[in-house]
Amino acid sequence: MVFDSEANGASWPVAGIVIAVTSSFINGSTFVLQKKGILRARDRGGSYLRDAVWWTGTVSMVIGQMGNFLAYNMAPAVIVTPLGALGVLFGAVLASWILQERLNILGKLGCLLCCCGSAVLIIHAPKAEAVTSRLELEERLADPAFLLYALLVILLLFVLIVRIAPAHGSSNIMVYVAICSLLGSFTVPSSKGLGLAAQDAFGGESWNGRALALFLGLLGTLAVSVLMQFMFINKALERFSSNVFEAIYYVTFTSTVILASALLFKEWTLLTMTDSLAMLCGLLTVCVGVVLLRISQEASLSWKQKEAREKMD
Repeated sequence: MVFDSEANGASWPVAGIVIAVTSSFINGSTFVLQKKGILRARDRGGSYLRDAVWWTGTVSMVIGQMGNFLAYNMAPAVIVTPLGALGVLFGAVLASWILQERLNILGKLGCLLCCCGSAVLIIHAPKAEAVTSRLELEERLADPAFLLYALLVILLLFVLIVRIAPAHGSSNIMVYVAICSLLGSFTVPSSKGLGLAAQDAFGGESWNGRALALFLGLLGTLAVSVLMQFMFINKALERFSSNVFEAIYYVTFTSTVILASALLFKEWTLLTMTDSLAMLCGLLTVCVGVVLLRISQEASLSWKQKEAREKMD
């Protein structure tokens, strides 16, 4: 479903945006529910794998990821990924209710900025896809710039998982955040590429072995990256606040995904200079909002406290 623009012949990927927003809200609940399940299991002295709330969060994550898969194949990645800020917003509100993690005036301001930044991103997003066929995708996958980036990401992941995580993962939240964010460099391009490869692998009248091989390769990459993200997300939730992790994770995940998508799909080439600057401002607004959500977890600031101090003076 798209809306046509007579002025420039472009179209709005409305269905993709709607699915992306819905998936963001579903994904926003997953960390909170999984964290609640982990805390319940810890209080009982058992494993969170036997907790119904944790499994509810896990099922929500699966549904949210399926929604993301559809959204990435119906709208540009540079718009779908930043809309994840709405999930951070919903997760912060839900955590204040379920986990009693406070949401003060800074947190509420951060939520407002996330909404405003997301609106700017939607308005100025690319109206068309930069890669529309499997052959184009194969050509982009062989691009030296993307291959170099993928190699660097794999090397960083190896160092983080093998050397740094065992020593510092339990004390530094950025270790698990970095691992999950770098894995996103493979998760999102694989999700988007699967739709293009599937069209030739299963949509044609004749069997296409090359398209099927590409499809299976992308599917394997997606499965491994998602499972590894799932594992390290739960490790992080066992040790850190769900709001803190989700907020930092959003900023780093969005940055790595947009970089990977820019190198592979080159969706930014479809934007005018005005739209590019507007999307950059929108992304920065969203990131500032997420940072304020993060700060709100440690800052004790409210209008009531201010009024109380004024009365004392």
